[in-house]
Amino acid sequence: MDAEEFYRLLDGLVIDDAEVFNDQLREWEDYYNYHRPHGGLGGQTPYERLKQKTTPQA
Repeated sequence: MDAEEFYRLLDGLVIDDAEVFNDQLREWEDYYNYHRPHGGLGGQTPYERLKQKTTPQA
Protein backbone atom coordinates (compact mmCIF):
# COMPACT_ATOMS: atom_id res chain seq x y z
CA MET A 1 0.00 0.00 0.00
CA ASP A 2 1.49 3.29 -1.03
CA ALA A 3 0.53 6.81 0.01
CA GLU A 4 -2.28 6.91 -2.53
CA GLU A 5 -3.74 3.69 -1.14
CA PHE A 6 -3.50 5.10 2.38
CA TYR A 7 -5.54 8.14 1.41
CA ARG A 8 -8.09 5.91 -0.33
CA LEU A 9 -8.29 3.88 2.88
CA LEU A 10 -9.45 7.04 4.64
CA ASP A 11 -12.33 7.05 2.12
CA GLY A 12 -12.80 10.80 2.07
CA LEU A 13 -12.52 11.13 5.82
CA VAL A 14 -11.19 14.56 6.74
CA ILE A 15 -8.95 14.43 9.79
CA ASP A 16 -8.31 17.82 11.33
CA ASP A 17 -6.70 16.50 14.50
CA ALA A 18 -3.00 15.62 14.36
CA GLU A 19 -3.32 12.99 17.10
CA VAL A 20 -6.13 11.18 15.27
CA PHE A 21 -4.18 11.36 12.02
CA ASN A 22 -1.05 9.97 13.68
CA ASP A 23 -3.07 7.11 15.19
CA GLN A 24 -4.48 6.24 11.77
CA LEU A 25 -1.02 6.46 10.21
CA ARG A 26 0.49 4.17 12.87
CA GLU A 27 -2.25 1.59 12.24
CA TRP A 28 -1.55 1.74 8.50
CA GLU A 29 2.22 1.44 9.01
CA ASP A 30 1.73 -1.57 11.30
CA TYR A 31 -0.48 -3.31 8.74
CA TYR A 32 1.79 -2.43 5.82
CA ASN A 33 5.04 -3.53 7.48
CA TYR A 34 3.99 -6.46 9.67
CA HIS A 35 0.82 -8.04 8.27
CA ARG A 36 0.44 -7.39 4.52
CA PRO A 37 2.15 -9.96 2.27
CA HIS A 38 4.06 -8.20 -0.50
CA GLY A 39 4.13 -9.71 -3.98
CA GLY A 40 7.58 -8.29 -4.71
CA LEU A 41 8.93 -10.02 -1.60
CA GLY A 42 7.62 -13.46 -2.47
CA GLY A 43 4.63 -13.15 -0.16
CA GLN A 44 6.66 -12.03 2.83
CA THR A 45 5.88 -8.90 4.78
CA PRO A 46 8.54 -6.17 4.77
CA TYR A 47 9.33 -7.06 8.40
CA GLU A 48 9.78 -10.76 7.58
CA ARG A 49 12.18 -9.86 4.77
CA LEU A 50 14.13 -7.47 6.98
CA LYS A 51 14.38 -10.09 9.72
CA GLN A 52 15.55 -12.69 7.17
CA LYS A 53 18.23 -10.37 5.78
CA THR A 54 19.55 -9.21 9.17
CA THR A 55 19.50 -12.46 11.17
CA PRO A 56 22.84 -14.29 11.11
CA GLN A 57 22.60 -17.69 9.47
CA ALA A 58 23.74 -20.60 11.64
